[in-house]
Amino acid sequence: MKIRPFNDLYIIAFFSICLAGVILPPDNLENWEILKDDKIWIGWEHSGEFDWCRAKSTLEAPISDIRRIIEDKVNYPDIFKRIETTKMITDEIVYIALDMPFPFAGRDYVVKYIQEKVDDEFIYRFYAIIHPEAPLYSKYVRLIHASGGWRLKSLDSTKTEITYTWNGELLGDFPNWALTRAWKQQGMEVMTWLEEAVEK
Repeated sequence: MKIRPFNDLYIIAFFSICLAGVILPPDNLENWEILKDDKIWIGWEHSGEFDWCRAKSTLEAPISDIRRIIEDKVNYPDIFKRIETTKMITDEIVYIALDMPFPFAGRDYVVKYIQEKVDDEFIYRFYAIIHPEAPLYSKYVRLIHASGGWRLKSLDSTKTEITYTWNGELLGDFPNWALTRAWKQQGMEVMTWLEEAVEK
């Protein structure tokens, strides 16, 4: 009996399925190492197997404006300039590819979003999944543990408190000594670009 060889992409997908799981930030994160503490607060904390990062800021915009931007994933490349492309696979599942500074390869991930309202906060959680319709490109490092979420809280009719939490794992050839610098940069970029978007 002749055995047909596996296609390389199928092998990658198989091991991704074995490695990926539903991973969300723990609810009890509180011992943050602070990277920035002014208008934009940024910190990180190691918990379990992962380093979790968080950025917080208050924007002069009603929560409805922020929600509209966060929910419009198709237009993420127009808002968050490090995102090269997004592809909506379903209403809840999205493929996202990120540009990385030279000389590092880009990163990409496939995540499922869960939207909920808890008391007076709107929460958008996301976690990595495997989906057969997701693109698979050799030029990107797949972040198989990508996860995190947005938490929006209205302070009044014109101000919204925003908390963004994400898994800081970058995989590939990214050096450990540069991680905190990358996390700080990511937190600053995300909050700055979000502020620019609401000011348009």
